[in-house]
Amino acid sequence: MKRDLGYLEQFMSDGYAMTGKDIGLYLTIIRLYEQQQYMYDNRIHSVEHRIVSISQPWLRPIVRGKVKAPVEFGAKFDLSLDSEGYGRLEKISFEAYNESTCLIEAIERFKERTGYYPERVLADQIYRTRENRSYCKEHGIRLSGPKLGRPSATAKVDKKQEYQDNTDRIEVERTFSLSKRCYGMSCITTKLEETQLTSIALSVFVTNLFRIQRRILCALLHLFRFWHDRNRCKSWKLQIAA
Repeated sequence: MKRDLGYLEQFMSDGYAMTGKDIGLYLTIIRLYEQQQYMYDNRIHSVEHRIVSISQPWLRPIVRGKVKAPVEFGAKFDLSLDSEGYGRLEKISFEAYNESTCLIEAIERFKERTGYYPERVLADQIYRTRENRSYCKEHGIRLSGPKLGRPSATAKVDKKQEYQDNTDRIEVERTFSLSKRCYGMSCITTKLEETQLTSIALSVFVTNLFRIQRRILCALLHLFRFWHDRNRCKSWKLQIAA
């Protein structure tokens, strides 16, 4: 690769001009070579902003620790659900990041939208850091999960509350599954960074639209049943009077 890059540099010094697309690929290959050379010289196997695809240099390997896929490639994002069940993208990036840093920002955005802090936050274990716990305690927010330290005298009550919180938090996992199975999040075929991020956002948006549609249809169905039962009641009264 070093030899071929030297050939290209010589061609360009002789007056050869690349197209805009070729320049992007050329710069990506140079950066890839520098990363590989750095890892080889320092005898390491990882580097910041590591390139794993020449055609999509923004993709990053994200270690997930799963049995089937310990390393995944693609966008990483945080999704929140409000009390009405509508999802919002709190953060999305192709770089690996610590999810726990998003909780305070998400709560503050909720405060900006509604004018008050939520009564409780149902979060996964990774979000239950000391910083997030102290922030929630300061603002009167109950963060789900067991408390730190030794079990208190109300351990049974806390266990019951924890079970209920975990049951309610299933809705978030269900939204992820629904977006993947029904609304295109698991089959994103776009190639550009912007279009991939847009496709993920549209998947969440469509999930919210179908939730609104279902509620409208349920309201219309209840209205129709009410109208139908009312007409039946009137017909029954007329028959009795006759």
